[in-house]
Amino acid sequence: MGGVVSERSGVVNIALEGTMLASAFAFTAVTHAFEPVGPDGRHLVDAAGAWVPFAGVAAGLACGVLVSLLHALVCIRVGANQVVSGIAINILAVGATQFACTLVFESSSNSARVASLPRWGLGAFTFTPAAWASFVAVPVVTLLLFRTVFGLRLRAVGENPDAAETLGVRPGAIRTAALALSGALAGLGGVVLAADVSQFVQNMTAGRGYIALAAVIFGKWNPWGAAAACLLFAAAEKAQVPLQGKIPPQLAQSLPYLLTILVLAGFVGRARAPAALGKPHESSR
Repeated sequence: MGGVVSERSGVVNIALEGTMLASAFAFTAVTHAFEPVGPDGRHLVDAAGAWVPFAGVAAGLACGVLVSLLHALVCIRVGANQVVSGIAINILAVGATQFACTLVFESSSNSARVASLPRWGLGAFTFTPAAWASFVAVPVVTLLLFRTVFGLRLRAVGENPDAAETLGVRPGAIRTAALALSGALAGLGGVVLAADVSQFVQNMTAGRGYIALAAVIFGKWNPWGAAAACLLFAAAEKAQVPLQGKIPPQLAQSLPYLLTILVLAGFVGRARAPAALGKPHESSR
């Protein structure tokens, strides 16, 4: 959903990968910080209050917004290339989280186990509140884009920012707001990853931010289409388990990425992107 919002406004958000990774670490670090500490100095994970992991969720969302605002500063205010800015942020996120993990947890590869979010649902369909929120985000983003004045302005800026500006819309402000929302949604994705295993693992996003961009293209920049594409990629990832022992493990692990390449090869030419996607805008005001 984060990719849909940012690209509908005309900004390529390659930084989704780094945003998710940074938010996953923020969730883990803040949850760890609020856990009670025993007399021996060890964190009492199981004794943590129910609110503790939710503080981590808030930190993850805030971190996602901050990373996206950095992307907005570079792309919108400075006018730098959006793809280059996104890649730079992704590289920065890898190094920064590794360094921060070493400082906080004395390990560059993974964190300690932290307090877990509750799991809600029935039977096998139990998810953390963060995961449920990601499902709810689909209709919410759809309503925002297609049933609100802000959504109309956002889509107008993504198609023709010059024309939108003549009608009193501020393209820079709209794009900045879109990136902030995109960062919060991407941050939610990072929180879901970390909350699912109750710890941070270096490079745990494993290219999911890039796969999300492919899902946006496959879904033709529509929230429901992108959500359906994400389910397809998730099915390809889960298919690794039953295929173990039947095909080489390297091939099984590469299935989501192979599917991404096939989707991009088959749909990029036929999918119509927002007309102003990736194009910087210089305000005439």
